[in-house]
Amino acid sequence: MSMGDRTMNAGRGAVTGKGAGNAQSGWSVRLAARPLFMCGFRPFFLLTALHAVLVLLAWGGFLGFGLALPAVAGGPFVWHAHELMFGFGLAAVAGFVLTAVPEFTATPAFAPRVVLRLVLLWLAARAAFWLSGGLAAVAESWLGGEEGQAVARWIGHLPAALLEIGFACALLAAVAPRLWRDPERRHLGFQWGLAAMAMAVAGFHLAVLRGEYPMRWVLVGLGVMMTLVVVAMSRISMRVMNDALDAARARRLPAHTLRRDEEAELELPSYRARPPRRNLAIAAIAVHTVAEYLLPGSPITGWLGLGAAAAVFNLLNDWHVGRALFTRWAFLLYAVYWLLALGYLLLGLARLGAPAGPSAGTHLLAIGAMGLSILAVLCIAGRTHAGYPLDERPWVGAAAVSIVLAALLRAAAGLPDMPASALQLLATLAWITAFALAAWRLGVLFVAARVDGGAGCEEYHAPRAAEAVPP
Repeated sequence: MSMGDRTMNAGRGAVTGKGAGNAQSGWSVRLAARPLFMCGFRPFFLLTALHAVLVLLAWGGFLGFGLALPAVAGGPFVWHAHELMFGFGLAAVAGFVLTAVPEFTATPAFAPRVVLRLVLLWLAARAAFWLSGGLAAVAESWLGGEEGQAVARWIGHLPAALLEIGFACALLAAVAPRLWRDPERRHLGFQWGLAAMAMAVAGFHLAVLRGEYPMRWVLVGLGVMMTLVVVAMSRISMRVMNDALDAARARRLPAHTLRRDEEAELELPSYRARPPRRNLAIAAIAVHTVAEYLLPGSPITGWLGLGAAAAVFNLLNDWHVGRALFTRWAFLLYAVYWLLALGYLLLGLARLGAPAGPSAGTHLLAIGAMGLSILAVLCIAGRTHAGYPLDERPWVGAAAVSIVLAALLRAAAGLPDMPASALQLLATLAWITAFALAAWRLGVLFVAARVDGGAGCEEYHAPRAAEAVPP
């Protein structure tokens, strides 16, 4: 039986009741049976890349030409920050955990209908948030008065709150049982990270409903995202770094040798993402995040920011394994940690009186560490689980350099006596370039069936003999 047949039968088997059967036998079953919904990463990684381009195109139009953005509580800066963190960022997290958790826990892939429902919930949350200001304005025009403003705010924003909190909670509910039932429970970090992200999402929307400025909850979400980056990178880096070391060892062996030479084996160290260093970095980031929420602007948060930077720099010691570090994929992941450490370093210095504001450090984290790590996940996990080998074409390097450039330009815009507007527009253009390349080169793979002979969401299945997988 083919994968498409199994998917269709699974969709039909899930239906109970006559009315449900009629509905399920319609568009939802046909949609869920498409390759796009075969695995969680396919639609969510595609949405991640497209949303990154769309949001920054709108933001660039606002900065450069004064074009209107969706009216939301808190204004355009809240819309921009919210959509990057809880739209772009959370879509990438969803795609990753829906694919990685079944692999880590040796459980079946999530059913296409589950993936489809989560995608529709994410899309509905985007639409509801973008329309929330307009809906509130219509309600206020009918109600009037100070009390009417509060009621109108609830009418306008409550749908977005329910949908986005619902998405975050549904994602947690989907993966938590598998993580918890895993006998070794080695991956519970994803569960706690998703729970913390759901709290940040809920905090944001509750602040809006109470008439408060919600930006500090976006910063909480950023801190949670940085911990998830560390957790996810430790898993990805084990494969990437050791593959690079294996390739380096193979190059040292004579062409006719079929077994490893023990002396050559000893010359190159092995790579291991050590839990003590990782846990220290996660704890330092978490403490800084809590302090920034409770004591915004306090010098205490400055020292904690420096501590988080030191913990991430310490984490880099795991990576120093020789020339293998400077291969494409290993160095791409290594650069994420540098941006992460430098971001907290600048945040700490800003809180301790350095002339640069906290915006520089915040954008090194949000654009640099988050953006580059998500690009890496799209290129590594996205391609291999879609049934393709890693892409060695130049566009990957161009996209990575564009994100780093965007982060540096946007950070520089927060420094004194810099042309902030010009730097922000250049950073926006660099970001759009990176994710437009990703959407172009990867999107076609996510919507098409596998061509490598593999099944489902498993990693790339090397073709036999002279078979070839197109790039």
